[in-house]
Amino acid sequence: MDDQDEISRLRAHVEASEDTEHHFSAEEPLNEKEYALQTLERYAGCSPALFQPLVLLTNFPVYVQHFAQTHGVQVYEGSMFKVAHDPTQQITICDFKIGSPAAALVVDLLSYIKIEVALMLGLCGGLRRKYKVGEFFMPIAAIRGEGTSHHYFSPDVPAMANFLVSSAVSQTLDKRHIPHHIGITHTTNIRFWEFDPNFKKRLIESRSQAIEMECATIFIGGYYRKLSVGALLMISDLPLLKAKSNDMVKALYKNKMPLHIEMGEEILVKARAMLKEREKVKKKKET
Repeated sequence: MDDQDEISRLRAHVEASEDTEHHFSAEEPLNEKEYALQTLERYAGCSPALFQPLVLLTNFPVYVQHFAQTHGVQVYEGSMFKVAHDPTQQITICDFKIGSPAAALVVDLLSYIKIEVALMLGLCGGLRRKYKVGEFFMPIAAIRGEGTSHHYFSPDVPAMANFLVSSAVSQTLDKRHIPHHIGITHTTNIRFWEFDPNFKKRLIESRSQAIEMECATIFIGGYYRKLSVGALLMISDLPLLKAKSNDMVKALYKNKMPLHIEMGEEILVKARAMLKEREKVKKKKET
């Protein structure tokens, strides 16, 4: 094939591609919100209209199953999430799977529907010798070691839990006289960091009190998307002392999961009332 034939072949290929592109772009494109709602419906396996204004986020399908059984509601499962909705309590629970990309995705999608408060119910590794497995940990901030949150803001912007949601968490724990810890969690995207001595050294030097894989992304994503979100974590292991086992996690599910979910629901209701009171005060000042 000479040069002229090659040029003719390439020109024909480009023209055919342009025709194909024109064919596929003839339909009116979706706007961002429409695209997000369709994505949410596909991933959750149900209409976005079923989502309630108060949302519990979790990594565990067993939490969704327990919620559905205690509330007498249906479980929906799409291509990614597992969810259950209780319209009488106005609460949805969503298992969004594990890791910072999944956390960013669920926060982004929730921002396109009317969500008043969201709370992450997760597990974390405790990084202090005095901590005990099964105790609760409230992260007020998170070190952004996962990378996903850089999509929203530059690395020098801190990842902070919403103040009123954190206040609701703290007040609920205090009211119930439940021992808990408050501090900073390190969010990482490295699943097997326990076997990386350099990472462990940096982790200890950071003086974080806990480690997990989603909070920084959820906090920063919530801040970016103007979604009031906080977290209540349960200490599942003390990874600097001993590796987590399947038996430990199963025992936590059995002994602590019902209380974790029950407190999460109470926190959502309290945080919602606090946010409404703040809006009322704000409007009064404006008038």
